[in-house]
Amino acid sequence: MNSSSSTKQSFNNNKRSILTPQKVAIKSGLFVLISTVSVFSLLVKLGMWQLERYQEKLNWQQALTLRQSQAPLSYTQLLAMPSDTLYTGFRLHVDINPKSKKILLLDNQVYQGQVGYLAYQAVEVLPHLPWLLIELGFVAANINRQVLPSINPIRVPTRLTGRLYNKQANPMSRALMAEKGWPKRIQNLNLKQLEKELNQTLAPAVLQPDLLDTHTLPHPWQPFPMTAEKHKGYALQWFVMAAVFILIMGGLLLRKIK
Repeated sequence: MNSSSSTKQSFNNNKRSILTPQKVAIKSGLFVLISTVSVFSLLVKLGMWQLERYQEKLNWQQALTLRQSQAPLSYTQLLAMPSDTLYTGFRLHVDINPKSKKILLLDNQVYQGQVGYLAYQAVEVLPHLPWLLIELGFVAANINRQVLPSINPIRVPTRLTGRLYNKQANPMSRALMAEKGWPKRIQNLNLKQLEKELNQTLAPAVLQPDLLDTHTLPHPWQPFPMTAEKHKGYALQWFVMAAVFILIMGGLLLRKIK
């Protein structure tokens, strides 16, 4: 009895050992197939996403070109626009009165490899209306963070023409984080919080002048850090990676079958 039972158990063990490699092969094949399909789908989706970004950027660039070709807005026209308007690209023609000489320094800016600040000044345009924030330009930072650059403000009434923009907020933090004293170093161009620092209401956009007679500072900010064509190139790269990946995995699968 014991011998028969032992023989039967040994036979079942042998049977399981014979089937195990087949099951392992099937499971391995399924895992490879699922992984291949998942990675291929991901690469294709990334390519499609870049194509969508290309189209969005292209439409926006065309809108900007149209805005740049239009006649400049007056200040009252700017203030009359809906509050949810994206002002970037519109042109503005104003006569300003620099009642305040206070300078704001937007931190962590880079221009031609140099780290520094974008300098701003808030000025009056018309009495009893919100003030306008003017971009004076880029200035390099001192090695010593405690030493802030000295910027000459606009001191006399001036006529300016330039383009408007809404600077994109830092996705990690939107807070102004204003430091004490003047010139005042800030970390984000949060206009609502800036109004409290200046004790003045502000127009909802910033003016980047075409020319400032009293300043020769560069104006490096552009509405697009990357053109639409680059998104198209990135999409092509993702699609090529997807094609190469599927060819490699297909070749390995055929090899395994043979």
